Amino acid sequence: MSDLEDDGILNIEVSDAEDTPAEKKAKRTGQSEAEFQAVRATYVTKVQNGNIYQQIKLPLQPGASKMDIQELLHAVEELYFFRRYEEAIDFTAQILQGDSKAALDSDSVQLLEKYEAKCKVKQDALNTPTQV
Repeated sequence: MSDLEDDGILNIEVSDAEDTPAEKKAKRTGQSEAEFQAVRATYVTKVQNGNIYQQIKLPLQPGASKMDIQELLHAVEELYFFRRYEEAIDFTAQILQGDSKAALDSDSVQLLEKYEAKCKVKQDALNTPTQV
């Protein structure tokens, strides 16, 4: 047989790159064990048993953290969920008309405005007597 016949369709070379041991995965955080233990020692679980809006300090400062903004949204959602529409309307008005609005991104402002509108509709429905 000639060399040309050996280069047929079944002449496949396998790379040895697959045989190298798998590389170690990169650490998920750059935090050392000592730093983690320091954070762990100071960590306190946050327990929320309702009335989140009473624990929020307004006005939010510009550059507020995402967690602060999320807590604000959760407070409004909680009031809506428990059908405390009037309180939700007052709370959102306090946020949107005050200095806190500067700390919010456009999505958060839109969501607060949407909750305020939904609460007004629900509150009007409660105040309107039903006809039999």
